[in-house]
Amino acid sequence: MKSRKVFCLGFQKTGTSSLGLALEKLGYKVAGYYQFRDLAHKDDVTWNEITGRALETAKRYDAAQDTPWPLLYRELDAAFPGARFILITRDRDAWINSAVKDFAHYPNAIHNLIYGSPCPVGHEETWLARYDRHNAEVKAYFTDRPDDFISLDMNQGDVNWDNLCRFLNAPDPGIAWPHANTRRVKRLKMRYYKLLGKLGLKA
Repeated sequence: MKSRKVFCLGFQKTGTSSLGLALEKLGYKVAGYYQFRDLAHKDDVTWNEITGRALETAKRYDAAQDTPWPLLYRELDAAFPGARFILITRDRDAWINSAVKDFAHYPNAIHNLIYGSPCPVGHEETWLARYDRHNAEVKAYFTDRPDDFISLDMNQGDVNWDNLCRFLNAPDPGIAWPHANTRRVKRLKMRYYKLLGKLGLKA
């Protein structure tokens, strides 16, 4: 296990999957959404349940990214002193367009807790407002803590090995930055969701 935990606070669809792959290349064991997937279709899921699972899961991993980890930065900061936190942001219009394409009208109980609606289609402004509020709150929380926190703007080219390795005091692996959501992966995901829809199943 690494001596310091690393938590990505960027919302889904901001390049967090690629960051997770990058952290794995640096030797981190990375948790993600997978550990919470079963809760996405539990109508009575609560934040206490999610938080409890996250804190227990984090003990077994070096890092975490994707939903619902970004919303738990206060609890993670208190539970793991010395942890590092990375906020990734991107253009808000590009972000909501990506969310709509990926999550469409598929219901998700965790999304409902985060955004106040179970899917982005028809609720775009609500999702955007939550996205903006989250980014502002994270930056305010970590004000004057440059050793613990870094904010990277995907549209400014900030998400790269130089910034990540400098922040984590890690050696540059000397490889291209990984890209998790390639066009091929996106096509496969869309086929997957369509197949589930035909079968009457949920993702």
